[in-house]
Amino acid sequence: MAVVAHTEEDVKLLARLLRAEAEGEGKQGMLLVGNVGVNRARVSCLDFRDIKTIRQMVFQIPGGFEATQKGYFYQRARQPEIALARRVLRGERFHPATNSLWFFKPGGSCPAQWYNQTNVGRYKSHCFFAPTRANCPNVY
Repeated sequence: MAVVAHTEEDVKLLARLLRAEAEGEGKQGMLLVGNVGVNRARVSCLDFRDIKTIRQMVFQIPGGFEATQKGYFYQRARQPEIALARRVLRGERFHPATNSLWFFKPGGSCPAQWYNQTNVGRYKSHCFFAPTRANCPNVY
């Protein structure tokens, strides 16, 4: 059962996002990006109060994904990424993105906090950040 309502077009849109944001991080990196995206569409807190759909999450401005804002969100959805998108839409979660709403690629080590959000881990070149349970309980 899906944790976020979606259409087949939404699956492909999410698959494109996974590829654009984390293709170089491999399957696990793309699943982590997918977790962050699905978490943003599931919650109603902080920067994501008005984000209810996969499309809104992918194209959120401000606060959205670099891939959609900087022009490298042009790749078509491929079957491997579509399969990964389906996994996160079904609710599979992976550490450190389990409850994360943000990630970014720093030039060096991960800061302990980023915009007042706690660092919960790193995977390859991306650092992941989650809100507190008090600030965003429905991500937990």
